[in-house]
Amino acid sequence: MPDSEDPPKTAADVDWFTVMVREHSTALVRYFVRRGPRQDAEDLAAEVFATAWRRRNDVPREAVLPWLYRTAGFTLANSRRKHLDLPVDEVPESGVARVDGDPELNILFDAELRGALASVGERDRQILLLHAWEGLDGAELAEVLGISRSGAEAALSRARQRLRDAWGERMSF
Repeated sequence: MPDSEDPPKTAADVDWFTVMVREHSTALVRYFVRRGPRQDAEDLAAEVFATAWRRRNDVPREAVLPWLYRTAGFTLANSRRKHLDLPVDEVPESGVARVDGDPELNILFDAELRGALASVGERDRQILLLHAWEGLDGAELAEVLGISRSGAEAALSRARQRLRDAWGERMSF
């Protein structure tokens, strides 16, 4: 994303930016924590907010979070190109048992799920994670992907089907 020149700031810009950071910083840091090293999450989020500040006239006021997620995707891609040893297999645990009462089944379940996610394409994985982890649906997902709402819903449906197919092929327990 090419950055436009830094427009002159106003008190309204500073207020908007302050509110935006307060409202969305936790979601943005979580976005990065789920996708890479925890120690980089705050720096990457700060980079996204710096971009939002520089491009504040381009940020749609009615869809700030989707714009931030889209920018976060570009920022993460740039960061990954800089670092060869990014441990993308490390997905933080939610602390909730997904297979009741059996830690061994939890570990198997996690491994199978990670494997199924790894086997779908990057775009499908991005769509699925934006939907599942970030809670985006419909218009917000469309905004992040830069497509129509119906296109986003169709892409989500196709990604879900590909994940189901990959999951079915991998089930080993």
